[in-house]
Amino acid sequence: MNIGLFTETYYPEINGVANSVYILKKELEALGHTVYVFTTTTPGAPEYEYNVFRVPSLPFILITERRIGMFYLPKLAGIIKKLNLDIIHTHTEFSLGIFGRIMAKELKIPMIHTYHTIYEDYTHYLTHFKALDARAKAFVRIFTKVCCNTVARVIVPTEKVKELLQKYSVYREISVIPTGVDLKKFNPALYKQEDIDKIKTEYGILQEDKVILYIGRVSREKNIIETINAMEYYMKDGKPVKFLIVGSGPEMDELKDRVSELDLQQKIIFAGSKPWDTIGLYYQVGDVFVSASQSETQGLTYIEAMAAGIPAVAREDRCLDGILFDGINGYKFTDQEGLIESLDKVLFTDTETPYGENARELMQKFSTETFGKSVEDVYEDVLGNERYSEQTGISEAKKINYLKMPF
Repeated sequence: MNIGLFTETYYPEINGVANSVYILKKELEALGHTVYVFTTTTPGAPEYEYNVFRVPSLPFILITERRIGMFYLPKLAGIIKKLNLDIIHTHTEFSLGIFGRIMAKELKIPMIHTYHTIYEDYTHYLTHFKALDARAKAFVRIFTKVCCNTVARVIVPTEKVKELLQKYSVYREISVIPTGVDLKKFNPALYKQEDIDKIKTEYGILQEDKVILYIGRVSREKNIIETINAMEYYMKDGKPVKFLIVGSGPEMDELKDRVSELDLQQKIIFAGSKPWDTIGLYYQVGDVFVSASQSETQGLTYIEAMAAGIPAVAREDRCLDGILFDGINGYKFTDQEGLIESLDKVLFTDTETPYGENARELMQKFSTETFGKSVEDVYEDVLGNERYSEQTGISEAKKINYLKMPF
């Protein structure tokens, strides 16, 4: 097959969607397909990328570490028309996603869409008043329903997201396919103790310190503030514990101010964002991975951490179903007391349980090979179904003109 992947974010950006599309391209190519990626320009991108086309872009005004590209480039559209694509797979609802929709309509080929982001959890970037936020969430639900009901098939990473879309009245067939993780990249055997110790020394982490680790976007929806507030009580008795936060985002200054208020600057460390290729090493610095987020569609960082042999302590959420098992590879919590108790069990009071070994073993099911094959199966199923023409603007019954849709 000749496959077109349309995404707003891609390597070397560090986020779940970029990682998912990057892995998908590699795995589909390994299965013998020709895969083209259409994405945005981004600082630090390689000078040459095989079958990757980038459109001019600017930082998104509301989320500056994200970029938004042009909706339609006639020159690139001309190139796409010569690629003999069999299927288009979009990974964004916005500019590149709209471009993909237009091309699917013009080429009369099916379009698959992966719904990666629960946008209801991000409306605070648009509004600052409760009444407006309620309207924004209502618009998001309608917008999502339209996007998902006008494609041949929807892919989601978890049952949690499938059930959410069904509540939005999405009636298209929805396939649940967890994004794969490059398990080899997170194998502890790849990393030298001297390199791990070097990072610890850089951030003032002593050899006897236990490291609570967070890796990801530093933003309100990740709820890092809950973990920081818990540290006021967890660290007050002099436990040899440090909290290392790896990542950047719009809430960085606010969180740093809170840490200063608590006088925990020596205990809670902000490392900033790190290059994609070094993230596997940073996981090895941690003794436990922590997250209080409830905005995850799949929780890739949880899977990465556990693939690295690091147990997880995470706020209870449906995205953890089949991933995190209490007392086996970590714990789920629902309040501050549960968070503190869970951290204490993993780090100090229940050290006989092989949390890390269990975590690595349980994450083997999230291989990138399984991910690629599952998506390939969806493509073949859709291509084998002549009724896919009911998607987008192809069907006379639908009469939807995507160039006029209210995006």
